Amino acid sequence: MRREQEFTDLLHGRLAEMRDGASAAVRETLPREGNNAQARLERDVMVAEQAGLLAAFEAGENGLCFGRLVFRDGSDHHIGRIGIRRDDADRTPLVIDWRAEVARPFYLATGHTPMGLRRRRHITTEGRRVTDLHDEILDLTDAERTGHEGTDADAVLLAALDAARTGRMHDIVQTIQAEQDRIIRAPHHGVLVVEGGPGTGKTVVALHRAAYLLYAHRELLARRAVLIVGPNPAFLGYIEEVLPALGETGVLLATLGELFPGVRATGTDTARAAEIKGGAAMADALARFVRDRQSLPDPAIVIEHDDGDLRLDADMAYEARRRARETGLPHNLARPHFAFRVIDALTDQLVDRIGADPYGGPNLLSPDDIAQLGKAIAVSREVHRAVEELWPLLTPEQLVGDFLADPVHLPDADARAIRRVAGEGEWTPADVPLLDEAAELLGEDDSAARAAAEAERQERIAYAQGVLELSYGSRTQEFEDRDDEDSEVLAAHDLIDAERLADRQEETDHRSAAERAAADRTWAFGHIIVDEAQELSAMAWRLLMRRCPTRSMTLVGDPAQTAEPGGCGTWETILAPYVGERWQHVRLGVNYRTPTEIMELAARVPRALDPDFAPPRSIRSTGRPPWAHRTDDLAGAVAEAVRRETRGASGRLAVIAPRSHHAALLTALPAASAGLSPDLTSPVVLIDPRQAKGLEFDTVIVAAPEEFGASDLYVALTRATQRLGVIHTRPLPAGLETLLPEERATAPL
Repeated sequence: MRREQEFTDLLHGRLAEMRDGASAAVRETLPREGNNAQARLERDVMVAEQAGLLAAFEAGENGLCFGRLVFRDGSDHHIGRIGIRRDDADRTPLVIDWRAEVARPFYLATGHTPMGLRRRRHITTEGRRVTDLHDEILDLTDAERTGHEGTDADAVLLAALDAARTGRMHDIVQTIQAEQDRIIRAPHHGVLVVEGGPGTGKTVVALHRAAYLLYAHRELLARRAVLIVGPNPAFLGYIEEVLPALGETGVLLATLGELFPGVRATGTDTARAAEIKGGAAMADALARFVRDRQSLPDPAIVIEHDDGDLRLDADMAYEARRRARETGLPHNLARPHFAFRVIDALTDQLVDRIGADPYGGPNLLSPDDIAQLGKAIAVSREVHRAVEELWPLLTPEQLVGDFLADPVHLPDADARAIRRVAGEGEWTPADVPLLDEAAELLGEDDSAARAAAEAERQERIAYAQGVLELSYGSRTQEFEDRDDEDSEVLAAHDLIDAERLADRQEETDHRSAAERAAADRTWAFGHIIVDEAQELSAMAWRLLMRRCPTRSMTLVGDPAQTAEPGGCGTWETILAPYVGERWQHVRLGVNYRTPTEIMELAARVPRALDPDFAPPRSIRSTGRPPWAHRTDDLAGAVAEAVRRETRGASGRLAVIAPRSHHAALLTALPAASAGLSPDLTSPVVLIDPRQAKGLEFDTVIVAAPEEFGASDLYVALTRATQRLGVIHTRPLPAGLETLLPEERATAPL
């Protein structure tokens, strides 16, 4: 015990030493960023490694070291959340990173397959103090005894599962199971689907997989970053501390509504509107809507000119449009091609008029004359207005806003469901894939931005040239005053030219890869993890696939929990358009969160619709059966149950209720945290079933379950780790009829 105590003190002592001036230390050790890709890559890797190391040390209160492996050959290793080496010539390992190959026996070794181990030790810490040691003997011939041997190999796991929740997800590096380890370390490339029912740990496994990939493929993923897509802001707040605690910061966490830079999708759609917007037919409707904006004049557009009016008729515009479309470029990028064809056609019209030989000979205008006429037409404001009318420059926001105001190319009923007044209402999460699709259809004409950047660069070069000339003049006078033997001294202009000096003064982008990715719609991520993937629409998948051209993804979900009407439902439906059959499917079948008593009840809900439904197998039992209470005063009954449960208790309690009841429940529960992003560390949280996805609480009270759909009810019933109560005002929904009344439950709240 003493050795482990001293070891932990050492780690936290190093943490204390590093905290002061840590940020400055990182800056001082970063290499100067050059103008080549390799220099940028090296800097990104170092930023990721050092930021991750500091983040892990900051999370060190959880205990950096959690295990020890003793091998038959006499060697031993401590296993921890990050790798730490001695500051000596050999860089001797003090702690082995849990992701290293040598650490795998900690998770996979058994008495039947010991993988070279004599014993495995689990170290439990609380802050800076070691609170427990648990030794597993894997070699029965080992006669050594420490007094910490345990007969229950799952004691550490069960203790972690029974611990009170804090409102934040914690890492599971100390308790990763063999089936989870294989998923975490699966190959990087391709699509991996991780399916599992409630409580199987699929989310935390996916997060640890992100940490492992960042460790195993540091060079690639430090440059490209990892994107984690969650179902709602509450979920992202719940998981945000997991990866920093593991030393990884090169990750962007976002909801679907945050994946279009500059837009915060805070509005809400009806279920029907969200389903229509997410349908695959929207891609074709938007594409046709863009083509509608490439119009023809009716009647001809008359353009005033000193030598007589010019006419831009439908035939001329049609030919210009045809040639522009043949380029295959997006709308905004094809626009200059349309404009050039219009200018050429109008120039030809003018040349034929003023340069025609009355005797039928060649045109009398010289090539220079024709070029001058073309330039005059090209700068004509009336010509520019005509081009803008026939082929306008559009933004994604303009296009989608106009489309939603007049949803043509959709059936009438669908158009009525999504129509909104132009310029009114906030963007919704279902609008974001439409904005992204519009951006692809339009393209970004960055010629003006590039011209401005080049003009700014030329200004810097001119300024640098002036600096060098001043330096040259002062040094010339200085050299004239010196002897000839000093004339070989080099001046600044001898060592660097104005262009290189200007480039060195260019402001360096010090943002991390994840920060740059958040601001760049076209960023290609090295890997994407999608939680609750079964809920995403066809349009949402088009957006995500564009973000990851290599199709390196981990998809996490459970089709049985699909609640969104626009969700694709099956993995085959989601992936077939993009990767065919080239994807791997694994299933987690053990429920670590939900006690048997609760899971048996919850499983009756989907089983009422599908008699063959098989829930994950729970490994825990609390001896506390769920209960039900019928009332005419929903808010009052919920408030009383919350007061009874939280009296002198630790942990977290969630009231899961339909959104329509939240106002009344908040009046009865003034201390509860609620809203779109509730504080999950609060003792009492009020949420709806969609917000509850992926979360867990010690106690859950499900209010008005008769108003939930089957999927939402299944989710709500499976959030509790200890106790579950159901309060209803009408008869219970199918599957819950046999739920014990509160007064008859053997262990009521």
